[in-house]
Amino acid sequence: MTRRPAGLLCAGWLALIVLACALADWVAPYDPQEQDLGAVYSGPTGRHWLGTDQLGRDILSRILHGGQVSLPVVAEALAVYVVLGVLFGLAAGYRPGLADRMILRVCDLLLSVPAVVILLAVLAIFSHNESAAMLTLGFLASGGLVRVVRAGARDVRDEPFVTAARAAGLTTPQILRRHVLPRIAGPVISLTSLVAGSALLVETSLGYLGLGVQPPRPSWGGLIAEASQAIFRQTWMLVPTGGVIVLTALALGVLGDVVRDAASDRTTAGALSWRRMRTRVTAPDQEKGVDEEDGDDVLLSVRDLSVRLEGPGGPTRIVDEVSFHVRRGEAVGLVGESGCGKTMAVSALLRLLPAGGTVSAAALRFDGRDLLAMSEREIARIRGRSIAYIAQEPVAGLDPLFTVGAQVAEAVRHHTGLDRRAARARAAELLEMVRLPRPATVMTRYPHELSGGMAQRVSIARALAGEPALLIADEPTTALDVTVQAEILDLLRELRERTGMGLVLVTHDWGVVADACDRAVVMYAGQVVEQTGVDRVFTAPRHPYTEALLAADPSAGTPGRRLPVLAGSVPAAGRWPDGCRFAPRCGFAAGDCTAAPVKLAADGDGTAHRCLHPRHTTTAGG
Repeated sequence: MTRRPAGLLCAGWLALIVLACALADWVAPYDPQEQDLGAVYSGPTGRHWLGTDQLGRDILSRILHGGQVSLPVVAEALAVYVVLGVLFGLAAGYRPGLADRMILRVCDLLLSVPAVVILLAVLAIFSHNESAAMLTLGFLASGGLVRVVRAGARDVRDEPFVTAARAAGLTTPQILRRHVLPRIAGPVISLTSLVAGSALLVETSLGYLGLGVQPPRPSWGGLIAEASQAIFRQTWMLVPTGGVIVLTALALGVLGDVVRDAASDRTTAGALSWRRMRTRVTAPDQEKGVDEEDGDDVLLSVRDLSVRLEGPGGPTRIVDEVSFHVRRGEAVGLVGESGCGKTMAVSALLRLLPAGGTVSAAALRFDGRDLLAMSEREIARIRGRSIAYIAQEPVAGLDPLFTVGAQVAEAVRHHTGLDRRAARARAAELLEMVRLPRPATVMTRYPHELSGGMAQRVSIARALAGEPALLIADEPTTALDVTVQAEILDLLRELRERTGMGLVLVTHDWGVVADACDRAVVMYAGQVVEQTGVDRVFTAPRHPYTEALLAADPSAGTPGRRLPVLAGSVPAAGRWPDGCRFAPRCGFAAGDCTAAPVKLAADGDGTAHRCLHPRHTTTAGG
């Protein structure tokens, strides 16, 4: 909240106006009925800061006293709206059944009746009773909130943490208050702020039509009516009276969005946002890293890349000074177990980190350009056009509401500027390029109609829409059968040979590395522990972690013999051990391995390793 100036400004305005109206009897410079016939229709003066009306009454004083009428009835409408909407929404969403169906039918009825007609009928029965009208408004509007809360509660009720709370013996009210409500607070706050602004305008309209409190008692709607009657004699009257209403309604809407975002930041990972992701460049005068390469053939150069994410205890380093490079037309595999930082490292290149992420690097260059020095608009031009990205879940990356052809053509139009017909023709060419049979038919299908292999090919086709120089593929063969996996790898190899693009392949599958990569960069606990050519990594690994991963590869196992298992797991970020991070799981660890951090050492032939005892890992084949 404190990091959002708009929210602070709106909160300050609302606090000021509410406090001033509540204390109007003390802070208003005049009685709202006090007349000054010598200053009729006066503009702003030293005596009357906002001018006077047709009877010389002080407009500022009447606005403050009018707020004592308008703001309380708006609060009444909101109270009814929130209480009914949240209570019945939770009842319908958390406990489905007869009550759920009955509540939904009532909501349908509330949403279908004309609210204006109902309000006029209430005012006909309770003449000039704004409280009755606004309570009715809150009741009629609550049907929309009930549906929103119900949908949120249905999504949350089956989450593992809710099941665990039930197993722990928490009562239903406790679960709703502590586990369900915080997850649906965002949309509730947003809708409430919008209804607050609408209720204020409705109350103003009632006063303007003469259906609210009667003169001479001031109300904001009555002040608007008086200003409209004097529009040709004193136009200024409409400025302060209408201005306070407009500013208050806008402040309610903006503040609701800010509070919603703040609540979402506390309960979710947050949306991907460059505004909350900061880029910091470390001192460029360091010595050249062991992996940094020079030359015109180097497409991507990454040196000492580090990534931190915000956590409950403050920033946590996820990636720790990773360095690697990719030459034009070269395929580099990032290998390691889950949790080693592979995805975070490649996401940082395109600034696709979760909210609050921080990137630092000694150098981050693509095709001779400094990525760290680029603005968000410049990076946006790079994404998809020069550097394409294929996410782990191909189907999840496709919008279920649009056909395959529409989504691929959309990417083509964005990157090339072609018209619709030409873009669809190009989309068909791309689908044919990725070996999809009957591209015209596939273009008419929706994502749910595709198999895993087809969805992956569509993702690749969309990534190629901008003719990128570098393709980053994050686990492109995960969850695919062996046959489809081989076809995808063949496709990537063919595309690389045909277009000359570089490839960064994130994987934990050594078979993928052997089939599709020229070099391997092995990561563990956020660090690069070894990088070398693919041929050498299989015949003479230098780091014990690399050797252990190779030994545990099922494709390298011998029938009838137990497959070696790498004991333990990757330590969580922020809990990395001192010294060599692999030492607790390493069978060759010695006392010096835990004494101090181990640096990445170059072997002198374009390879490097992070081990004090690399001789233990040389196999017979090396």
